[in-house]
Amino acid sequence: MEQMTLFDERQGVVPRATRLRPSSLEEFAGQEHLLGKGKILRQLIERDQISSMIFWGPPGVGKTTLASIIAGRTKAEFINFSAVTSGIKEIRSVMEAAEMSRRMGRKTLLFVDEIHRFNKAQQDAFLPYVEKGSIILIGATTENPSFEVNAALLSRCRVFVLKALGEEDILRLLKHALESPKGFGMQRVQIEEPQLLAIASFANGDARTALNTLEMVVLNGEILADGTIHVTKEGMEQCISRKSLLYDKTGEEHYNLISALHKSMRNSDPDAAIYWMCRMLEGGEDPLYIARRLIRFASEDVGMADSRALQVAVAAYQACHFLGMPECDVHLTHAVVYLAMAPKSNTLYTACEECKRDVKERRAEPVPLVLRNAPTSLMKELNYGKGYEYAHDTEEKLTHMQCMPDSMADRTYYHPGDQGEEKAVRDRLEAIRLWKMGSDQTE
Repeated sequence: MEQMTLFDERQGVVPRATRLRPSSLEEFAGQEHLLGKGKILRQLIERDQISSMIFWGPPGVGKTTLASIIAGRTKAEFINFSAVTSGIKEIRSVMEAAEMSRRMGRKTLLFVDEIHRFNKAQQDAFLPYVEKGSIILIGATTENPSFEVNAALLSRCRVFVLKALGEEDILRLLKHALESPKGFGMQRVQIEEPQLLAIASFANGDARTALNTLEMVVLNGEILADGTIHVTKEGMEQCISRKSLLYDKTGEEHYNLISALHKSMRNSDPDAAIYWMCRMLEGGEDPLYIARRLIRFASEDVGMADSRALQVAVAAYQACHFLGMPECDVHLTHAVVYLAMAPKSNTLYTACEECKRDVKERRAEPVPLVLRNAPTSLMKELNYGKGYEYAHDTEEKLTHMQCMPDSMADRTYYHPGDQGEEKAVRDRLEAIRLWKMGSDQTE
């Protein structure tokens, strides 16, 4: 079995993404929650105190790179093991060799890429050797190890969750690739910052995708007279097949798409709403941003017509926060369809806007004495709280007490509609107002 393939650097054969693989923690991008100064994984690597562990995260976030960094720092024999090409026979052969090394006082560090591809029998073959300390196992997986790794093996491994890289991390990798002799440092490449940002957005947290895309756009660039490679807009669009991914999440297209989503839901068109939501997600939009807009919509455009809409929107936000992409897309779809199909009312929005105008334009009236608390004797002497009527003490649970300042007594802001559950609210409010008018007339 070929070993140490992580470090096979044959130029012209190895892809640039592999040649550019960081060889130290200082070069490594992202995963600050694990590899920042003083963080546990960094300390374990620096002290060469590695124990069996599982790296769980999406593709292209540095699982194999971390393994290679560990391999470069550990005093153990390092073996790269593939779940795709190895069976139980190969596993046992390596394990027996590792056991012999252990008896001679040497450690063996076994890196297993895509460990979730091993079946139960194959994973069980590792277990006794992990238990005895014959090997230090480092497994990498894109799948939830709770479901894909045997419980017995998982209990003997530490799980480290690697997160998708941020656009700033990927942008740093792209710039390094342009400057490094292992990348394009020996060539003159003319590429603009917005184009690099577009590649970073397209990569969606995957460093490998970002570097491979950069290689494609450079190879498809226009060669100028002086030998400079000019990356054109057309070349970018050819290499990034999903053209919508190039949209600037802080520019006009960003606001166009969220506007289209909002207005499609307002128009009770679930199909259009789903389409615009998916456009935003495929463009690399933060799902939490979409979820926040849905929360706003739930009160602004549905409101009291279906108060459960706000609960659904908040639940969708929480689900997005817990799961992230790509799994949370179905939760956003759930909320989008619910909001699109819910009865519509903007009465809460109009009430709030009208009241804000009055607050800004009219005099700031003092709170009526009847509504003030009187915790001290002086306040009581000043008639704080005098005449206050406790609604729970009445049969109707209502009083004719005026809660508005005198100058605002005729102002109304909330005018319930007749859609969904708000019709019942409208009927109750009308009954309350009629009762108070009747009470006033009998006074």
